[in-house]
Amino acid sequence: MADEEVVVLGFWTSTYGTRATIALDEKGVKYEYREEDLSNKSSLLLQMNPVHKKIPVLIHNGKPVCESLIIVQYVDEVWRDKAPLLPSDPYQRARARFWADFIDKKVFDAGKKLWSTKGEEHEAAKKEFIEILTQLEGELGDKPYFGGERFGFLDVALITFYSWFYAFETFGNFSTEAECPKLIEWAKRCTHRESVSKSLADPKKVYEFLLGRIAG
Repeated sequence: MADEEVVVLGFWTSTYGTRATIALDEKGVKYEYREEDLSNKSSLLLQMNPVHKKIPVLIHNGKPVCESLIIVQYVDEVWRDKAPLLPSDPYQRARARFWADFIDKKVFDAGKKLWSTKGEEHEAAKKEFIEILTQLEGELGDKPYFGGERFGFLDVALITFYSWFYAFETFGNFSTEAECPKLIEWAKRCTHRESVSKSLADPKKVYEFLLGRIAG
């Protein structure tokens, strides 16, 4: 597959775009990463994702694949010569997809309330966000990774939010490590992987970026 052309269109703070690069790195796939200016989207992005006009987009031999979890599954199916990201057991595979969907529907929207609300609403938002993380920690249990002994699909889905935890905690005035210590142990374990460490943005730079967006 050395002659294949793989391009990822992303944005440095995107929890979703980062999933694509982690999945590709886990599979050892060579790719070109192109940073998008989301306030002035490239013609390539608009051409490759005309429906949503959003990143991430994986372009494989000129063909676009959109939506981050779909991209991760595509990568897993195409490059089968490396360790699979999704479990082989149908039930465990369905379970991983369920929790990945839970992450996409819950984590960012709940986190956003931590900097967009005040007073009682803010306290309720903090309680909701911690409850979501607690549920995820419950699914992790005592396992090294969500799928067991091996880093996989659900780990890819969640670890990209780790670079946002500092912002969530600062705006929410709480400690994830105090609330969900096993989840933080898992996150630190994931960051020891090169695929993760090279893709995740610096947490304090994410926080500064967010401050700029809020002020703007």
